[in-house]
Amino acid sequence: MRNKQSGFTLVEIAIVLVIIGLLLGGVLKGQELITQAKIKNVSNDLNGIVAAVYSYQDRYKRLPGDDPGATRWPLITAAGNGDNVIGGSYASTDDTAESRLFWGEMRLSGFVAGQTDTLAHANAQPLNAAGGIMGVQSGGMGLSGTIVCSGSLPAKIAQALDSQMDDGNAKTGTVRALKETTPPTAVGTSDPTEDYVDNGTNLYVLCKNI
Repeated sequence: MRNKQSGFTLVEIAIVLVIIGLLLGGVLKGQELITQAKIKNVSNDLNGIVAAVYSYQDRYKRLPGDDPGATRWPLITAAGNGDNVIGGSYASTDDTAESRLFWGEMRLSGFVAGQTDTLAHANAQPLNAAGGIMGVQSGGMGLSGTIVCSGSLPAKIAQALDSQMDDGNAKTGTVRALKETTPPTAVGTSDPTEDYVDNGTNLYVLCKNI
């Protein structure tokens, strides 16, 4: 008497494959939605900072971070020198640097949200949706004047932002980007020499003029 062998029918296998396909499609779609949300969030942050700087200048007639009158807030005991240049790098950890005082003055004036219980908290650079810091400095990547930078951006997000706001090329235009160092340091004055490379590991610091 022969034993009956059990197994999957072609119909059952087809159903399993369809279910797996639907699950994979859902995961990929979910990842794409998350990426798009991050792109929108970072874009809104950059544009929001630009608008907030203009509002600060309209109220106090000074560039935040460089404002010699910032001692109007007791938390700030050493203000900027008023030369219309923000000293220090976007990634500075020095609370006396104008690029850090920028955030303290923006928070204390109410134009940017954040803690103001201590100078270190007030001056801390905010984080973007990708977990990198946002910061300001004077010039960088061939851009002149005050620039706002957003770091630790995956290539896909950085290039999408560049395409939305400029020409999609890291080396040219009013929005530029460099492969980020670890830890982040100052952005140099030279033009970027490489375009975006999406290899799954590259992170970029993207900067634009205020």
